[in-house]
Amino acid sequence: MKNAKLSENISKLGPLLALIVLIVVVTAINPSFISPSNLLNLLRQVAANGFIAFGMTFVILTGGIDLSVGSTLALSSALTAGLISNGVNAMLAVLVGLVSGGFLGALNGILISKGKMAPFIATLATMTIYRGTTLVYTNGNPITGIGDSFFFSFIGRGYLFGIPFPVVLMFLVFILLFLLLHKTSFGRKTYAIGGNEKAAYIAGVKIDKIKILIYTISGVMASVSGMIITSRLNSAQPTAGQSYEMDAIASVVLGGTSLSGGRGRIFGTLVGALIIGTLNNGLNLLGVSSFYQQIVKGIVIVIAVLLDRKRK
Repeated sequence: MKNAKLSENISKLGPLLALIVLIVVVTAINPSFISPSNLLNLLRQVAANGFIAFGMTFVILTGGIDLSVGSTLALSSALTAGLISNGVNAMLAVLVGLVSGGFLGALNGILISKGKMAPFIATLATMTIYRGTTLVYTNGNPITGIGDSFFFSFIGRGYLFGIPFPVVLMFLVFILLFLLLHKTSFGRKTYAIGGNEKAAYIAGVKIDKIKILIYTISGVMASVSGMIITSRLNSAQPTAGQSYEMDAIASVVLGGTSLSGGRGRIFGTLVGALIIGTLNNGLNLLGVSSFYQQIVKGIVIVIAVLLDRKRK
């Protein structure tokens, strides 16, 4: 019993220990990695993936997957940029973007819960639909002329007490979702669905309702990331968010959440996102080609999945 408990604690600390080792190795190779400016830049880069990974954690905990987050990011940010460029108030445009992200996520949840589609197939289909809609809406061109709205520029380029606002927002959202997942009945129901959906149904959990809400959260988190990226670039790119789902899934799995559902923590996802961000940042500092970076990240994902199977 004691050995099992010790093994479980080591498993929980594994991602954090891996992050510490990675930071030490990268710093030893290139000491500029731990410079304050680079660390702030690293955290700002992590934020874009962090929001999506937080939403993905809820999805994967139910045994699902959301491949459409990158396309949701692109479509919601394109809608926001289009509204702003046409003179709509920036705050209202951002609200529309967030609502649209939630709506797109809810559609995924409806297809999966009511349509009884496999999450992989449903979100693969909507990934294509949402991306195609983005290309139609933008005519395949970036949306520029967003203007210099203080509110919108602050979202991606602002600072709060010397810390980039996206980083502050990421940690605030992390705290909110941590409480939602670990301190509410909604969170307990999320774990129950992933652990044993049939047992959860018998226990009275409204499976369909919870799944729709979870995919809605995933859509909103993707749109938040889209707002930040669009603000930083001061334009909306129709190709934005491509392959972001892979980084998000990798962050969740690296953080110890099981792909089969029912087991994991959102704190682990934060650590996983930091691992992915540190890996990207470190490879850039070392001058490693982006082509090789893709190979390295792919290997990391394979290792994470193998570790998940071993834990299971």
